[in-house]
Amino acid sequence: MPYLSSIQIKAERKHPFPFDIPAVKFAKDIQFPTPVTFIIGDNGTGKSTLLETLAFRLQLPHIDGSGYGKRGFEAAKSLLPFLELCWGIERSTGFFFRAEDFGDYLNSVEREDIRLHQQLYDLEGEVPDHIISAMKESANYQLHHVRKHYGQELQAFSHGEAYLQIMQQKINQKGIYLLDEPEAALSPSKQLSLLYFIHEHLESHVSQFIIVTHAPILMIYPGATIYEVTTEAMHKVPLKETEHHSLTKSILNNPEAYLRFLR
Repeated sequence: MPYLSSIQIKAERKHPFPFDIPAVKFAKDIQFPTPVTFIIGDNGTGKSTLLETLAFRLQLPHIDGSGYGKRGFEAAKSLLPFLELCWGIERSTGFFFRAEDFGDYLNSVEREDIRLHQQLYDLEGEVPDHIISAMKESANYQLHHVRKHYGQELQAFSHGEAYLQIMQQKINQKGIYLLDEPEAALSPSKQLSLLYFIHEHLESHVSQFIIVTHAPILMIYPGATIYEVTTEAMHKVPLKETEHHSLTKSILNNPEAYLRFLR
């Protein structure tokens, strides 16, 4: 049984933003009967806003350790009073992954590394080398954290490999895990690796995954629940009836039909 059995945004308001976006207007009695749920739909339908609101309400930690006071959660904050949750079992721990946060995290580690090296460079000749080395290890928590858990610098990983490594480190116990467009960092083969990791995790942990995605590869997860958001509704749909699946299949089966206008 999933931790969250259902959610809904119970608001009579239809405007302004974010009350006018489909994923907010139509988030009525959204059921989570399975451990893995996908929320899909076109750009601008509000999928990420809905997921951010849920993450805000649950106060799930971010990859960079920051909270929800930072910019980017204004819409979620305005929706909080209207979000109603129904629990299946007692809440556990969890995590909230956004592709943009992962990119920011990698960039912040690199910037901090550059800043730290410059500061330590300025101390050369004035402070013994072994002290400078010790200062580097103790002063930069992020780099120390990466070395401790992964045994090498982030630069040794590709973007997708680093994403999977960090995700595997964070998703290590039972809990609720919200993933916003994880495919942004992953090749098709790495998307399959993510599915395998989720499957292996669920074999040994009672956890729940709610994933916003555009990737048909991720949607193939066996037995997953799929909600498709359109401008008219938010409905539970089988994989083969989603627009993502049908359009991707049609394009791959007959690319010339879609590309002829480019000539």
